[in-house]
Amino acid sequence: MTEAGTTVETQGATQATPGQAYPPPETWPTGRLLSAAARRVERAWDAYLQQWDLTHASVPVLVVLSRGSLSQREIAAKMHVTEQSIGRVLRGLQANGHITRAPHPGDRRRHVVELTPSGLEALHALDHAQSVESLIGTSLSPQETAELRVLLIKMIADLPLQEEREEV
Repeated sequence: MTEAGTTVETQGATQATPGQAYPPPETWPTGRLLSAAARRVERAWDAYLQQWDLTHASVPVLVVLSRGSLSQREIAAKMHVTEQSIGRVLRGLQANGHITRAPHPGDRRRHVVELTPSGLEALHALDHAQSVESLIGTSLSPQETAELRVLLIKMIADLPLQEEREEV
């Protein structure tokens, strides 16, 4: 048996110790590192949001609707995603009582989506900066976290929106 974090040679092939990434993260390309970190933070964020029956995809919809009622098409346009993606999110929000959808008074083909008091209450309740920031863990100092934020904002501003259209 080997120490945790070491590898085992088996007839010329190197295998990871159970529970350890192989090859080690130090060898991964930056995109893979970013993706792995994002998945871990997303899982923590989803667990945090579950107390309000929300997901990472539903929070931006609540934020958009906090400014007033909109159609599904308008929400999709503001978020730079497809109407189909927004439709799935809206169904979940409606099932949990966070939004209502009613026929548009001037266009029978459209529906007006509106935030309910429950949705607004959830939006305000989940926005505790200290709780949300703690979801990224404690491995970074406050200065490193600030630097990471600057770099991530820079990356997001530079990424093409077409990729964001794929999924909410």
